[in-house]
Amino acid sequence: MNKVIKDWNDIKINDSWAIFKIIAEFVEGYERMARIGPCISVFGSARTKPDNKYYKLGVEVSKLLAEGGYGVITGGGPGIMEAGNKGAQDGGGKSVGLNIDLPFEQNHNPYIDPEHNLEFDYFFVRKVMFVKYAQGFVVLPGGFGTLDELFEALTLIQTKKINKRPVVLIGVDYWTGLMSWIKTAMLEMESNISELDLDLIKIVDTAQEAYDAVDEFYKSHDLSPNF
Repeated sequence: MNKVIKDWNDIKINDSWAIFKIIAEFVEGYERMARIGPCISVFGSARTKPDNKYYKLGVEVSKLLAEGGYGVITGGGPGIMEAGNKGAQDGGGKSVGLNIDLPFEQNHNPYIDPEHNLEFDYFFVRKVMFVKYAQGFVVLPGGFGTLDELFEALTLIQTKKINKRPVVLIGVDYWTGLMSWIKTAMLEMESNISELDLDLIKIVDTAQEAYDAVDEFYKSHDLSPNF
């Protein structure tokens, strides 16, 4: 029992010192991201290959966003993230990568601007950067991480912790099942959301439609920091 207590006290001490590393990640992230200007966060699977239609859509929509004056923020890795950064560079815009240190995974892709390549140890710090400096969210098909980022953004908008932002899902075939479940189970069966919450999400099938959704939103809203 004494050993267990000693080990637990060691853990608490290590946790306390970890706070300084967490603060350092926030400070560096805030300082570097604040200089970039308006950006759109582009989410999607790291497993998507360059010959996949969604990779091509990721390149296309990010190119349109860059040409429209937005920087593009991605998770910095392969797949849809790479597509987003490639499109941003193709469009002459700022290409930002928020890399996470994972065992056996993720090296940053070659399409990130060197000055906009950030490294993180903590998922929660990285997610703050995705949201705080994003003027909108464009989401392509992905797995658990993509859904985590999507619902984080939706929750913050729903609870008014951040200003309303466009949330655009690309891929009608991929997202329709999820949206049907949200409507029937969450809304109609259990009343866990309101009908207005459905308006937070727009599903489209082309890069141009996704860009137009973002562009249309900012015809009537100011570009401003989230918090």
